[in-house]
Amino acid sequence: MTAVNGPSNALDPGNAARSTLKLENTEKRDTLITIEKRYQKKWQESGVFNATAPTITEIPAGSASKDLHQKHPKYFGTFAYPYMNGTLHAGHSFTASKVEYTAGFSRMQGKRVLFPLGFHCTGMPIKACADKLTEDVRKFGQNFEKYQEEQQVDGDDPALAPTQAETKEDITKFTSKKSKAAAKGIKLKYQFQIMLALGIPKGEIHRFADANYWLEYFPPLCKRDLNNFGARIDWRRSFVTTDANPYYDAFVRWQMNRLKELNKIQYGSRYTIYSPKDGQPCMDHDRTEGEGVAPQEYTAMKLKVKEWAPEAAKVVEGKIPDSANVYFVPATLRPETMYGQTCCFVGPKIKYGIFKVSENEYFVITKRAAWNMAFQDTFFKNGRFPRDASELMPIVELTGTSVIGTLVNAPLSVHKEGIRILPMDTVSPTKGTGVVTSVPSDSPDDYATVTDLAKKADYYGIKKEWAELEILPIVETPSYGNLTAPFLVKKMKINSPKDTKLLADAKDIAYKEGYYKGTMLVGDFKGEPVEAAKPKVRAQLLQCGDALEYAEPNGHVVSRSADECVVAYLGQWFLNYGENDPAWRDQVLDYVSNDMETYSSETKNGFEKNLEWLNRWACARTYGLGSKLPWEPKFLVESLSDSTIYMAYYTIAHFLHSDNFGTQPGILSIKPSQMLDEVWDYIFCRREISESLLESSGISRSDLETMRREFEYWYPLDQRISGKDLIPNHLTFFLYIHTALFPREYWPRGIRANGHLMLNGEKMSKSTGNFLTLNDAVTKYGADATRIALADAGDGVEDANFEEAVANQIILRMYTLKEWCEDILKDASLRTSTSSASTTLWDKLFLNEMHTLVHQAHTHYTSTDYKVALKSALYDFTSTRDFYREASLAASAPMSLPLIRTYITLQALLITPIAPHWADYIYQEVLHSRTTIQNAQWPEVPLPDPNLTAIYDYIRTTSSAITSAEGQQVKRKNKGKATSYDPEQPKRLTIYIATSFPSWQSRYIDLVKTFHSKAALEDKALNAEVGRMGESKKAMPFVQALKKRLQNGEDAGDVFERKLAFEEVEVLEQMLRGLRKTVGKCRGVEVVSVEEGQEEGKKVGRIERSEGEDVGRVGDERGLLGAAEMAVPGGPTFYFENV
Repeated sequence: MTAVNGPSNALDPGNAARSTLKLENTEKRDTLITIEKRYQKKWQESGVFNATAPTITEIPAGSASKDLHQKHPKYFGTFAYPYMNGTLHAGHSFTASKVEYTAGFSRMQGKRVLFPLGFHCTGMPIKACADKLTEDVRKFGQNFEKYQEEQQVDGDDPALAPTQAETKEDITKFTSKKSKAAAKGIKLKYQFQIMLALGIPKGEIHRFADANYWLEYFPPLCKRDLNNFGARIDWRRSFVTTDANPYYDAFVRWQMNRLKELNKIQYGSRYTIYSPKDGQPCMDHDRTEGEGVAPQEYTAMKLKVKEWAPEAAKVVEGKIPDSANVYFVPATLRPETMYGQTCCFVGPKIKYGIFKVSENEYFVITKRAAWNMAFQDTFFKNGRFPRDASELMPIVELTGTSVIGTLVNAPLSVHKEGIRILPMDTVSPTKGTGVVTSVPSDSPDDYATVTDLAKKADYYGIKKEWAELEILPIVETPSYGNLTAPFLVKKMKINSPKDTKLLADAKDIAYKEGYYKGTMLVGDFKGEPVEAAKPKVRAQLLQCGDALEYAEPNGHVVSRSADECVVAYLGQWFLNYGENDPAWRDQVLDYVSNDMETYSSETKNGFEKNLEWLNRWACARTYGLGSKLPWEPKFLVESLSDSTIYMAYYTIAHFLHSDNFGTQPGILSIKPSQMLDEVWDYIFCRREISESLLESSGISRSDLETMRREFEYWYPLDQRISGKDLIPNHLTFFLYIHTALFPREYWPRGIRANGHLMLNGEKMSKSTGNFLTLNDAVTKYGADATRIALADAGDGVEDANFEEAVANQIILRMYTLKEWCEDILKDASLRTSTSSASTTLWDKLFLNEMHTLVHQAHTHYTSTDYKVALKSALYDFTSTRDFYREASLAASAPMSLPLIRTYITLQALLITPIAPHWADYIYQEVLHSRTTIQNAQWPEVPLPDPNLTAIYDYIRTTSSAITSAEGQQVKRKNKGKATSYDPEQPKRLTIYIATSFPSWQSRYIDLVKTFHSKAALEDKALNAEVGRMGESKKAMPFVQALKKRLQNGEDAGDVFERKLAFEEVEVLEQMLRGLRKTVGKCRGVEVVSVEEGQEEGKKVGRIERSEGEDVGRVGDERGLLGAAEMAVPGGPTFYFENV
């Protein structure tokens, strides 16, 4: 029986989302989606998102960009164009949403907005998948009918000791921690199975064996999904990369030519991650595993065998010439400490090979290390590389146990008579050469191991004296003396080599202290700082032949062709990033540090660290899709090198072509052959127009000026939004190339990096069923609910969280709000009068609070803090409506129809950047506007009145405190605890208000006044001073209340004179009727005025009471209870009692 559909659960396209939220009763969602589809159609048909620069007719050619931007403000934002080997997932949409919200808000600020998107197809992934499908079709038939289901068992590799395998060894290098690889999806053996899991129809899969078909298939799906999301994208500017689009191809070739002319692209031999199977470098985007992994360079010491251990001698005898030199080859990152070698470690259970270097030279290392060396001119010369491991076979194979006791000569070691090979259980076979030289003076691992070996010599089968060679000081450190490792092992109470966590910490401490602060005590460079001596010692070892250079990946790397990668030393074209062009590096570093907006210190620090670490980058390959290197067409430009300045191409793409592939002419009907390098130079402000340019290109002056105007207007890029994982490569390259090719005024203004997106608090993963594509999310929740949930997910560089429960709740919220807006405007009971006489306190408070939230939302949108912008624009905005509705009802005062219309209008406008479909529906179909809200401006409202703000806060705070106190009593009673009154029986509420402030507050008034005069109301300093003055328990809330009043704009004189911004009694009178309704079984409310030091208070204001109940008259005196003592002006206290 055939089993084309393989392991059915894994191949079901819905399997990836099996653990996500299941929805029922989707009627409300369906209603909202119907509205969304209607408005998406309107927007696309009207071309509302198609952006244009001011024409040369409006503003003459040659005008400065600065003048253009002053007259016509603009926003140009992008996110990384997605790779076309699948559909977009929720993580893509999270990054895209940041551009979306900013684009929407910028439109409301009156700016011209450009948000374009292309489709990235360069590199290995598509070609590798296509080639795999070709093989699948060959094996199993066009529809894979010959495939028989296989039993697949995934095993876990045993964890290695962190001492050897997990700690960062070279602290001088910057590394980026990746989280994407851990979230990769289901492991399926064949490419056709992966395509089935993506939802590709079985009968169509064979077409993907042609790499070009991917370029035709996935871009329309990407466009569909983003349109369904409501993205404000100008699709006229879209394109596919690679030479499939001849215009983009010409753009990339121009870029590479100019970089080579500037000496930014060079040719030379260097270490690079390399795929033996593919026969070319394997850069970040060419990998299925190991993104961010780089070559780690070591000094490989040559420890010559002087005397074999007996068991090893028997194995070796007759297989290696007696005259040959055999070396154990440990790889070290600390050549400066080699003076202190006392032994050399091997893993007892590791298999080693003796590999032939030449007729007279052999190396003892692991097969893995030998395979790496095979690509570094060690076993194969003159740049010849093996294609298969069968070309590199060991002369002899040995176990680690068999070589224990072998005597070797250790270069530089003070022990000239030789050192022994000893066992170390934590040696990793997948790191370094599997041979580890021991320097117990400076390595905590080594010291712990030799100590253990000496204690248990018989157990390990060694002679005790082999592990007890004298440990001599090599490096002096200010913190740990001249024997750093013994000091740390004793200080940290490390008892054995099995204390791996402590040893890893000690190792890190020792390395940093020794490298940055250490001084050499021995050798030719005695007295020099370790940092300066290290490269000198290494050079000396290499020059005299006692060591060789060795490099390997600093992590596991697998290419798109499923090949485990090595490090190769080969000639290649590379971009000269980093220390070899310090002027270029420093130029970028200075721009990042001083001029570019990074939105967070974490992002800026990430760039600065990466710029200090990043080095040359191979920019060409021989396999995959892409543009050919102009001067050596056998090479293709690699995927991270053709995607650095494509944002500039967006500015003029619509002039050149009207389809993704450049087969249909654009607005200016220019042919690809006309796009000479000199034309690109002119467009991008690198040269001026000339007769020779007009003649050679055949492009008219006006067309050239039109294209240049478009670039001059939209550039510089205002905002680049990407995941933080692109800082170590793409985003840094993006800055490097912009600074190299464009005048400074066109360098990017800002980069906003965001974290990865989790789903329901967990990493997105197809294998666990916790995964959503963008199409899944929009189909499931609708566009606006998805957009709101993405805004609610978070804004920082830490990982954000898309909560499906939030998206589901938003459906109900937005549907209910829509229904309310539709119904309330038809409510005949609403008050239509706009006279001041008919205006209630609740009207004033509502309008003022709306003004407050409009300004708050503007601030948050401006700073791209979308989570808090959403709070102000939606959650708080509906909350203040609820306050107005409930207060008006309690006061038996009809709500104002004009005010309700203002609320609905402002609500639609404030939520437009995040939820434009809902907003446009309300704007056009409820408020009957004749134009789309996409062209509406941000509302201009007065600044909030601080007095009304103070009243609003007072009412909200007082009401909340009273209802909360009653709630606490209910909870206590329900738990069987004693209560001060029975909350379920009729009760009376007494509110105590103070006529003056307590005398103790004067000192704190003076303190806040001092800080305020210095414009230094920072919490940290102010709170510290309050703490020193004592009484912080009662003083801190008081100080914070003063500070809040000042920040809300109240007059400082009123605040410091302790004048309230309102008459407290009058406000309470307005509140009483509402409190009667809020408090359960309330039979009366009275307000009692108290003075400091008095034993009785007076009833003041209007008294709310039950029919027939006598609660006294205004002016009556009343004995005070304990609650009264805590009352202050603006901070009433209260007391419940049963009646």
